[in-house]
Amino acid sequence: MRSLLFLFLIIGSVLLTFSAWADSLSVTSIAPGVYVHFGKQEDAFPFNRGDIANLGFIVGDNSVAVIDTGSSPYLGDQLKRAVRSVTNLPIRYVINTHVHPDHVLGDVSFVGTDTVFVGNARLSAALQARGPYYMNALPRTVGEDDAKGAQVIAPTLSVQDETTLDLGGRKIVLKSWPTAHTDNDLTVWDAATQTLFASDLLFVNRIPVLDGNLSGWLSDLEGMAAIPAKLVVPGHGPLVTEWPQGLSDQRRYLTVLRDDVRAVIAHHGTMEQAMDSACLGEKDKWLLFGLYNRRNVSAAFAELEWE
Repeated sequence: MRSLLFLFLIIGSVLLTFSAWADSLSVTSIAPGVYVHFGKQEDAFPFNRGDIANLGFIVGDNSVAVIDTGSSPYLGDQLKRAVRSVTNLPIRYVINTHVHPDHVLGDVSFVGTDTVFVGNARLSAALQARGPYYMNALPRTVGEDDAKGAQVIAPTLSVQDETTLDLGGRKIVLKSWPTAHTDNDLTVWDAATQTLFASDLLFVNRIPVLDGNLSGWLSDLEGMAAIPAKLVVPGHGPLVTEWPQGLSDQRRYLTVLRDDVRAVIAHHGTMEQAMDSACLGEKDKWLLFGLYNRRNVSAAFAELEWE
C-alpha cells in the first residue's frame, strides 16, 4: 500500500511539473546562456499554430534579451514561460530581427515597464505599413484563439548601424544590414560564445523568401561570411556549425535566381515566362519550393528588369 501511494505521489508530481510548463516552448541550450526554439519547417497554419520561426534568448548576469517572439500572443506567452523556466532575471530587451509576422506578433507578451523593444531603424515604418494587413490575416494564419490580444508593438530603440547591449557581464552587438531579405534586417552577435543570430538573412533547407533586394542580399551574405561565428542560428532551419560554409546553399539559390531571371530579361521574355522557368534545377533542394519560388522570381524580375 505504501509503495502504491508513493507511486501515486511521484506520478502526481510529474503531472504537476508537466502542467506547469506544458505551455512553454521547447528550447535548446546551444551555448552557455544561449537558448533557441527551432520552429517547424512549414508554412504557418492553425494546425501548427504558426510555430515556424526560430526564436531565442540570451542570458547575461543582470538581464535577458529575447530574439524574436513568434507568430502570435500564444507563442509569445509560451516563449516567455520558456525563459522563466531558465531564469528569473528581468527580460530587458526584445529584439525584432525584421518585420515579418512569424517573428514579431508575440511581442505583446513581453510588454512591461522596463522592456525595450529593439529593431532596425526602418522597422517602425515597415510595421506601420504592414501591421493592419498582418492583424487582419492573423486569425486565418494561426487560429482565432491564438490571435487574441495581438498587437503590433513599435520599437522603442532603433538601430541605424550597430548598437551594443549590455546584459551584465555579456555584451551583444546588433547590426542593421542594407536591404536584403527585407529592408529592415537585423542580426545579433554574441561574442562570448561566437554565436550569430542571422534570422531570415539565412534560410537552411527551407527556400529563402525574397521581400527586399536580391542584389543587396547577395552582397550582405559576403559581409556575413566575414563574421567569425562558430554557431549560427538561421531564421528557419537547423543550427549551422560550419561557417561560412553554411551560407553556400542559399548563396547558390540566390545566384541561380539572379542569373536565370537575367537570362529571361535578356531575351525579352516576360515575368510569367521567368516564373515558369527560373530555378527549376533547385526544385528538389528546398522545402516549400512550390510555395515561394514563383514569388521570388516575380520579385527578382521587378528588380532586375531595370538594371
